[in-house]
Amino acid sequence: MTKISASEVNKLRKMSGAGIMDCKNALVESNGDFDLAIEILRKKGQKVAAKRAERESSEGAVIAKVDSDCQNGVIISLNCETDFVAKNDGFISLANELADLALNSNSIEEFLNSTIDSMTVNEKLVQQTGVIGEKLVVGNFEKLSAAYVGKYIHAGNKIATLSGFSSSSNGIEEIAKNVAMQAAAMNPIALDENGVDQSTIDKEIEIAKDQLRQEGKPEGMLDNIAKGKLKRFFKDNTLVNQDFIKDGKQSVAAYVKSNDSNLNITGFKRVALV
Repeated sequence: MTKISASEVNKLRKMSGAGIMDCKNALVESNGDFDLAIEILRKKGQKVAAKRAERESSEGAVIAKVDSDCQNGVIISLNCETDFVAKNDGFISLANELADLALNSNSIEEFLNSTIDSMTVNEKLVQQTGVIGEKLVVGNFEKLSAAYVGKYIHAGNKIATLSGFSSSSNGIEEIAKNVAMQAAAMNPIALDENGVDQSTIDKEIEIAKDQLRQEGKPEGMLDNIAKGKLKRFFKDNTLVNQDFIKDGKQSVAAYVKSNDSNLNITGFKRVALV
């Protein structure tokens, strides 16, 4: 049997919100696999939020930048070892400088090999590691292109998002910021239901059916009820279908359409330090 440490139990408790013993038992049953442990908790009726595609990082700063035409945006995370360094003005300045440079690259490999101060970004990170005394790495690189791209950086540089739109219309700057804030706050897993991978859909249906069986629902009713639960999952976890955080009476898509009936959200990117 896999030995589970107190720190692992605490980590799962923070991730899931479930009780200590429930978390410990789930980790034992899953042999220490956190994804499987969360699935076990959910199947047993625990109120655990669906795992979302959060990228794990340590300390650092997440910066979003958009070009002058507002048609291309990028998010990078510059990671370090301690919160003390992450809050340093020089470190934040370097993160912003690197994010500006990243706008000219289409991949993290291209970015790391681009030139800054007569050296590559990789070489710059090694140099600054020597200056600061902590290992610096670019932990994330996300690019988004659209007819209009907006950005949002949450206070403290821990979360940054980009939002893409089908056109540039009146009031688009505010609309784009509001949608980017929505993505930062509600952490959707996809733009809409078409962007949710089949394995996630299958897992949600399986979890819903297990919960219904425990409630004593007849086997013949499970498929239809599970479809209803899946529809709710899409509403809670896909950007365009989520309730708009500034007006819960309408969806994010409806909010965008209320400003311009021809405007559509075409994509988003989100990076967070956790």
